[in-house]
Amino acid sequence: MASPADSEDREADAVGILNKMESGDCKPDVVTFGTLVKGLCMKGNNTEAIQLLRKMEEGGCKPGIVIYSTIIDSLCKDTMVVDAMNLFSEMMSKCIEPDIITYTSLIHGVCKLGEWKEAARLFNEMVSKGIFPNLQTFSVLIDTLCKEGLVGKAKSMVEMMTQRDIEPNTVTYNSLMDGYCLRGEMREAKKVLELMLRKGYTVDAYSYNILINGYCKHKRIDEAVLLFEEISSSRVILNVVTYTTLMDGFCKVGRTQDAQKLFSQMQACGHFPNVQAYAVLLGGLCKNQQFPEAIQLLRDMESKKLKPNIVIYAILIGGLCIGGKVDSARDLFRSLSSRGLQPNTRTYNIMISGFCNGGLTNEAVKLLKEMEEKGCSPNGWTYNIIIRGFFNNNEPSEAMGLIQQMVGKGFSADASTTELIIDLLSKDKVDPALLPLIERIKG
Repeated sequence: MASPADSEDREADAVGILNKMESGDCKPDVVTFGTLVKGLCMKGNNTEAIQLLRKMEEGGCKPGIVIYSTIIDSLCKDTMVVDAMNLFSEMMSKCIEPDIITYTSLIHGVCKLGEWKEAARLFNEMVSKGIFPNLQTFSVLIDTLCKEGLVGKAKSMVEMMTQRDIEPNTVTYNSLMDGYCLRGEMREAKKVLELMLRKGYTVDAYSYNILINGYCKHKRIDEAVLLFEEISSSRVILNVVTYTTLMDGFCKVGRTQDAQKLFSQMQACGHFPNVQAYAVLLGGLCKNQQFPEAIQLLRDMESKKLKPNIVIYAILIGGLCIGGKVDSARDLFRSLSSRGLQPNTRTYNIMISGFCNGGLTNEAVKLLKEMEEKGCSPNGWTYNIIIRGFFNNNEPSEAMGLIQQMVGKGFSADASTTELIIDLLSKDKVDPALLPLIERIKG
């Protein structure tokens, strides 16, 4: 496999050959430029691709729809949609007509940004030009509609496809099924899966995972288990995601023993749990305050040479704090550096919250200072946690001092903090001189 350095060398060689061609009698044509542009875009070098486009124009070689579409598609994949739209406008101004690839790329780009109205506008514009969407275009739109909760419109679009003799594929149906699951319409989601099976589609673990996840999200665990057992006895090959999804469902309803059994079953079937699988089970054990089992799971993870990341430790630290074991949480937090890990803002916030809930506001303030000294920037949540800690610990003057610091850094009080401030105002426990400051943070 070629290394990034090798790829860069090949690109440099290609550009060098181009320069020699331009200086000699053999002038590069559209095909030559197109090949180079495609190579640059495949590597995500959009700036260089656009520069090459300009070089074409300067040399009198007129770029066509293929080159423009290639760059537009690359820009959209990198969510540089504004640049893609500008290039699209430039192309149109030069009377270069877009094709289905151009529009599909743009629609995909705006959909990734959640701009459904713009996607609809592009879709209508495309159809008005006599360019009818293909399977890929429909699939992109259907997926976006489903994620926006507009499953009815997505279903209508599937019907439009079939009317135009464009057969939906597994990707299309998976999007539709996921849309129903997001809305909790599990009966409709199951119907989509049954339709796929009736039509003879190859339904793999990914499709089943969507439905299992839907059942678990809506705490319909028994139905998730039935589906899991059904596919276990079929030819469908389960994967780690399938097991992890059902484990997460068990943990969410407090059935950690079932989650642990499934964790063991997964390994017995030859599937090695990944960090996410461990995180799910660890989170469930901590939520149910089964700390000895959680610690053992961490050790099990370490023994299998699967290095726990900061997320794993944050889950355990958070669980210990919620369980009132702040000293144990602090010890684990302090051991992170010896494990080759540096706490991030979220991990600091979890430990700070543990201190505040335990009435240890001085420890929380020390940790805030430590964050800043170590270059880990506190966020609005950090300040709000400690401010509420001060209020709850009957230290309003310290809270107001930290509020000033928070506002100075451009953060605002959240709803819970504001409620506490208003409560103190109603009891005349706040210095009137601080009222202008309070008005600022409420905004």
